[in-house]
Amino acid sequence: MSEEVKKGGPADWDASTYGRVSTPQQEWAGPVIERLGLKGDETVLDAGCGSGNVTRVLLGALPGGDVIAVDGSPSMITAARERVGEDRVEYHCQDLASLELDRQADYVFSNATFHWIPDHEALFASLHGVLKPGGRLVAQCGGKGNVAEMEAALRQICTEEPFAEFISGLAEPWNFAGPEETEIRLAGAGFIEPECWLEERVAMPEDPRGFMRASFMAPQLEALPEPLHEQYVVRFGEIAGNPDHFNYVRLNMNAGKAKESDV
Repeated sequence: MSEEVKKGGPADWDASTYGRVSTPQQEWAGPVIERLGLKGDETVLDAGCGSGNVTRVLLGALPGGDVIAVDGSPSMITAARERVGEDRVEYHCQDLASLELDRQADYVFSNATFHWIPDHEALFASLHGVLKPGGRLVAQCGGKGNVAEMEAALRQICTEEPFAEFISGLAEPWNFAGPEETEIRLAGAGFIEPECWLEERVAMPEDPRGFMRASFMAPQLEALPEPLHEQYVVRFGEIAGNPDHFNYVRLNMNAGKAKESDV
């Protein structure tokens, strides 16, 4: 199937490293896929497909269906295409908050993505628009209180030289929302029966520094000159205490789109 690249929007990512170290997020995706309740012949939008590890699992649950894989990072889309292949998958490099697709999906699925998007009102309106009537959104992302220690480390390092000149405006790159405000935003975007809740998790990656570099540090490394990258990685690790585990709070979402007969 086709691959569409739309310029602008989210920054690029280190897809190779992320695909290698993002095991915790991949494991947490399993229960979210189960919540979809797939029959196996649907079209599912993978909103924030990343390097394709979870997309491949999702496709395996759709023996008679297909996947629309979307990510804002060109390198992630390339990695997903290489990992998953083109059979029954359509790839789009777009900002999820302003999707332009030529067809709608039965389900929107997302794992570990929405907290990277600043405007959740625009995000949910965009996703509502690409859902078929009667379709459902099932997602999980970082929620209120997520990786608080990493947030504190980012706020400090963004004030330190020689980094502050380049990343002072990136002290809080995430949008960790709570369940109540998210239900209100989903309803405001047109979703029906929104249900959201928080869930605590602990991640213990095999390569903690690589994990931090490919996730927590990604926006700052994108903004920093290459000669400062290693110095930044070392300093961030010092401030964060070089942790070997990370405390997560996941925000789960279930919501539907009204059937045409109900509108």
